[in-house]
Amino acid sequence: MKANEVKKGNVVEHNGTVYQVRDIERSAPTARGGNVTFRFTLYSIPGGAKYDLSLRADDDLKELDLVRRQATFSYKDGEAFVFLDSEDYTSYQLDADVVGDAAGYITDGLENCYVAVIDDQPVALQLPPSVVLEVVDTAPEMKGATATKRPKPAKLSTGIEIQVPEYITNGERILVSTVTGEFAGRAD
Repeated sequence: MKANEVKKGNVVEHNGTVYQVRDIERSAPTARGGNVTFRFTLYSIPGGAKYDLSLRADDDLKELDLVRRQATFSYKDGEAFVFLDSEDYTSYQLDADVVGDAAGYITDGLENCYVAVIDDQPVALQLPPSVVLEVVDTAPEMKGATATKRPKPAKLSTGIEIQVPEYITNGERILVSTVTGEFAGRAD
């Protein structure tokens, strides 16, 4: 595909590496006869390393076919995470380096995850916008402190630590945003 046909979200290959296009900047020259150039902000799949690429409008980029499959977390196999496809129960194994910081939000049976697959190989993971986690260790609530909104640290069941309001206690189930990593309310 030509550089001027590339859209945000496309998955392309450049110099043997697979990237997802996150941002595109178009610059038109002021001189007559100049070529329009496109600056792409790319992130490698897997890994998420940023790469900037400038191309002319008629330069070619190879587009790859990326398939997103809805999946449920099944179990850990050593350091790898195994997800089962929600439709045909295909298992996808993602290494810990591919999962990265998302590991702190993964619990048994976590649903509504999406595994990105290229040529039958799982290459990336997208979590649901929020997950339910249990508070395992936080300071007790201070009496009369309900009027203040000072957050306190809380350790969650997956091992991550976030800031929670003072009224949250040990054993409570809370919603945590997988986008910001912040407290998002009490779970039902």
